[in-house]
Amino acid sequence: MLRRFLIACLFGLAVLPALAVQPDEMLSDPALEARARALSAELRCMVCQNELIDDSDATLAKDLRILVRERLKAGDSDEAVKAFLVARYGDFILLKPPLELRTIVLWSAPFVLLILGAGGIYAFSRRQRTSKPEALSSAEQARIDEILKREG
Repeated sequence: MLRRFLIACLFGLAVLPALAVQPDEMLSDPALEARARALSAELRCMVCQNELIDDSDATLAKDLRILVRERLKAGDSDEAVKAFLVARYGDFILLKPPLELRTIVLWSAPFVLLILGAGGIYAFSRRQRTSKPEALSSAEQARIDEILKREG
């Protein structure tokens, strides 16, 4: 009984990646469909964020799948389709955005802030250790001695 259940689960898991792309979306030309699938593997669902448009059931992902296939049927190259989508949705639609100055700044900012924070803490603690308290004036020392005699 357990064995049959495990086999049924494995078959169920094998079907999961094909759930989002509906048969009515697929192209009749296998070469174009393969190109569409390859492009979809590079495109992010704008609703689900880190999910491929082929894996997402969101309405926008379906629209994007259809749009990709329409552009391919119209004769666009893979790069032209990606350029069209980037122009419309920005670099965020690409799972691997291009390496540009702003992406370098975005990814390196946490490390720079961490290093600056550690440097600030080090400088502050070093200043605390090297600074010595000022010596008390004779009037202040006399006042303390008087208080200590009275209190104690």
